[in-house]
Amino acid sequence: MFLSRFALLATFIAISNAVEAQEVPWNAPLVGPVILTVTGLDPERFPDGRQEFDVARLQSLGEDQITTSSMWTKGVHLYTGVMLRTLADHLILDDRDLKLHALNDYAIDMPLSEATHEGPMLAYLLDGAQMSVRDKGPIWVIYPFDSDAKFRKDQIYARSVWQLVRIEVLPSD
Repeated sequence: MFLSRFALLATFIAISNAVEAQEVPWNAPLVGPVILTVTGLDPERFPDGRQEFDVARLQSLGEDQITTSSMWTKGVHLYTGVMLRTLADHLILDDRDLKLHALNDYAIDMPLSEATHEGPMLAYLLDGAQMSVRDKGPIWVIYPFDSDAKFRKDQIYARSVWQLVRIEVLPSD
Protein backbone atom coordinates (compact mmCIF):
# COMPACT_ATOMS: atom_id res chain seq x y z
CA MET A 1 0.00 0.00 0.00
CA PHE A 2 2.80 2.46 0.93
CA LEU A 3 4.65 1.60 -2.28
CA SER A 4 1.58 2.23 -4.45
CA ARG A 5 0.94 5.60 -2.77
CA PHE A 6 4.59 6.49 -3.24
CA ALA A 7 4.43 5.47 -6.91
CA LEU A 8 1.26 7.50 -7.37
CA LEU A 9 2.86 10.55 -5.72
CA ALA A 10 6.01 10.19 -7.84
CA THR A 11 3.90 9.95 -11.00
CA PHE A 12 1.89 13.04 -10.00
CA ILE A 13 5.09 15.03 -9.36
CA ALA A 14 6.57 13.94 -12.69
CA ILE A 15 3.40 14.93 -14.56
CA SER A 16 3.24 18.28 -12.71
CA ASN A 17 6.84 19.06 -13.58
CA ALA A 18 6.27 18.12 -17.22
CA VAL A 19 3.21 20.38 -17.41
CA GLU A 20 5.11 23.26 -15.76
CA ALA A 21 8.02 22.89 -18.19
CA GLN A 22 5.73 22.69 -21.20
CA GLU A 23 5.85 25.60 -23.62
CA VAL A 24 2.80 27.73 -24.10
CA PRO A 25 0.85 26.24 -27.01
CA TRP A 26 1.10 29.21 -29.36
CA ASN A 27 -1.64 27.80 -31.55
CA ALA A 28 -4.06 27.23 -28.68
CA PRO A 29 -7.17 29.36 -28.97
CA LEU A 30 -7.27 32.51 -26.90
CA VAL A 31 -9.83 32.50 -24.11
CA GLY A 32 -10.19 36.26 -23.78
CA PRO A 33 -9.70 39.41 -25.79
CA VAL A 34 -6.26 40.14 -27.22
CA ILE A 35 -4.52 42.68 -24.98
CA LEU A 36 -1.00 42.52 -26.45
CA THR A 37 0.42 41.79 -29.89
CA VAL A 38 4.13 41.22 -30.47
CA THR A 39 5.26 41.80 -34.07
CA GLY A 40 8.57 41.44 -35.89
CA LEU A 41 9.04 37.84 -34.73
CA ASP A 42 10.69 35.05 -36.70
CA PRO A 43 8.04 33.97 -39.25
CA GLU A 44 9.42 30.42 -39.21
CA ARG A 45 8.34 30.11 -35.56
CA PHE A 46 5.34 32.43 -35.53
CA PRO A 47 2.75 32.73 -38.31
CA ASP A 48 2.90 36.16 -39.93
CA GLY A 49 5.81 37.03 -37.58
CA ARG A 50 3.41 37.93 -34.77
CA GLN A 51 1.99 36.53 -31.56
CA GLU A 52 -1.12 37.64 -29.76
CA PHE A 53 -1.71 37.41 -26.02
CA ASP A 54 -4.77 37.46 -23.84
CA VAL A 55 -4.45 37.62 -20.05
CA ALA A 56 -4.45 33.81 -19.71
CA ARG A 57 -1.61 33.39 -22.20
CA LEU A 58 0.46 36.04 -20.40
CA GLN A 59 -0.31 34.42 -17.03
CA SER A 60 0.91 31.07 -18.36
CA LEU A 61 4.41 32.55 -18.63
CA GLY A 62 4.47 32.98 -14.86
CA GLU A 63 3.26 35.86 -12.76
CA ASP A 64 5.46 38.33 -10.97
CA GLN A 65 4.55 41.18 -8.66
CA ILE A 66 5.95 44.63 -7.98
CA THR A 67 4.85 46.78 -5.05
CA THR A 68 5.66 50.42 -5.69
CA SER A 69 4.41 53.96 -5.88
CA SER A 70 4.60 56.01 -9.05
CA MET A 71 4.44 59.63 -10.09
CA TRP A 72 1.09 58.91 -11.79
CA THR A 73 -0.74 57.28 -8.86
CA LYS A 74 -1.43 58.04 -5.21
CA GLY A 75 0.17 55.72 -2.69
CA VAL A 76 1.78 52.32 -3.05
CA HIS A 77 0.12 49.68 -5.23
CA LEU A 78 0.60 46.02 -6.05
CA TYR A 79 1.14 45.32 -9.76
CA THR A 80 0.89 41.80 -11.17
CA GLY A 81 2.10 40.75 -14.59
CA VAL A 82 4.92 39.15 -16.51
CA MET A 83 8.42 40.58 -16.68
CA LEU A 84 9.36 41.85 -20.13
CA ARG A 85 12.56 39.78 -19.88
CA THR A 86 10.48 36.62 -19.27
CA LEU A 87 8.34 37.33 -22.34
CA ALA A 88 11.46 38.02 -24.43
CA ASP A 89 13.13 34.81 -23.24
CA HIS A 90 10.00 32.83 -24.04
CA LEU A 91 9.80 34.29 -27.54
CA ILE A 92 13.54 33.63 -27.94
CA LEU A 93 14.34 37.22 -28.86
CA ASP A 94 17.90 38.29 -29.36
CA ASP A 95 18.93 41.46 -27.59
CA ARG A 96 17.34 43.67 -30.21
CA ASP A 97 15.60 46.96 -29.85
CA LEU A 98 11.89 47.07 -29.20
CA LYS A 99 9.31 49.71 -29.94
CA LEU A 100 6.57 49.92 -27.34
CA HIS A 101 3.23 51.13 -28.76
CA ALA A 102 0.36 52.53 -26.69
CA LEU A 103 -3.30 52.72 -27.58
CA ASN A 104 -3.04 56.51 -28.02
CA ASP A 105 -0.22 56.15 -30.63
CA TYR A 106 2.54 56.98 -28.12
CA ALA A 107 5.60 54.90 -29.02
CA ILE A 108 9.12 54.69 -27.65
CA ASP A 109 12.17 52.59 -28.43
CA MET A 110 13.81 50.44 -25.79
CA PRO A 111 16.86 48.20 -26.02
CA LEU A 112 15.85 44.73 -24.91
CA SER A 113 19.22 44.45 -23.16
CA GLU A 114 17.84 46.85 -20.52
CA ALA A 115 14.99 44.49 -19.61
CA THR A 116 16.05 42.44 -16.61
CA HIS A 117 14.31 40.09 -14.22
CA GLU A 118 13.80 43.02 -11.83
CA GLY A 119 12.02 45.19 -14.37
CA PRO A 120 10.17 46.32 -16.31
CA MET A 121 6.99 44.34 -15.87
CA LEU A 122 4.04 44.15 -18.24
CA ALA A 123 1.42 44.64 -15.55
CA TYR A 124 -2.15 43.60 -16.25
CA LEU A 125 -3.45 43.70 -12.66
CA LEU A 126 -3.45 46.65 -10.28
CA ASP A 127 -4.16 45.69 -6.68
CA GLY A 128 -5.60 42.38 -7.94
CA ALA A 129 -8.00 43.85 -10.51
CA GLN A 130 -7.64 44.08 -14.28
CA MET A 131 -6.84 47.59 -15.42
CA SER A 132 -9.33 49.29 -17.68
CA VAL A 133 -8.17 51.62 -20.44
CA ARG A 134 -9.22 54.49 -18.18
CA ASP A 135 -6.90 53.11 -15.45
CA LYS A 136 -3.82 52.80 -17.70
CA GLY A 137 -4.69 49.29 -18.91
CA PRO A 138 -4.95 46.79 -20.30
CA ILE A 139 -1.15 46.67 -19.82
CA TRP A 140 1.11 49.14 -18.07
CA VAL A 141 4.90 48.86 -18.37
CA ILE A 142 5.84 49.34 -14.73
CA TYR A 143 9.19 49.48 -12.95
CA PRO A 144 9.93 48.99 -9.24
CA PHE A 145 10.39 52.74 -8.79
CA ASP A 146 10.68 52.53 -4.99
CA SER A 147 13.34 49.81 -4.97
CA ASP A 148 16.23 51.65 -6.61
CA ALA A 149 17.07 55.19 -7.76
CA LYS A 150 18.10 53.81 -11.18
CA PHE A 151 14.37 53.39 -11.89
CA ARG A 152 13.60 57.04 -11.12
CA LYS A 153 15.04 58.65 -14.25
CA ASP A 154 13.39 60.47 -17.13
CA GLN A 155 14.26 57.73 -19.64
CA ILE A 156 12.64 55.08 -17.44
CA TYR A 157 9.56 57.25 -16.91
CA ALA A 158 9.27 57.67 -20.70
CA ARG A 159 9.35 53.87 -21.11
CA SER A 160 6.61 53.38 -18.51
CA VAL A 161 4.02 53.06 -21.25
CA TRP A 162 0.43 52.68 -20.14
CA GLN A 163 -2.29 51.35 -22.42
CA LEU A 164 0.41 49.20 -24.07
CA VAL A 165 -1.09 47.22 -26.94
CA ARG A 166 1.85 46.26 -29.14
CA ILE A 167 5.54 45.47 -28.90
CA GLU A 168 7.42 45.63 -32.16
CA VAL A 169 10.71 43.73 -32.36
CA LEU A 170 12.85 45.97 -34.56
CA PRO A 171 15.08 44.48 -37.26
CA SER A 172 18.71 43.99 -36.28
CA ASP A 173 21.21 46.19 -38.07
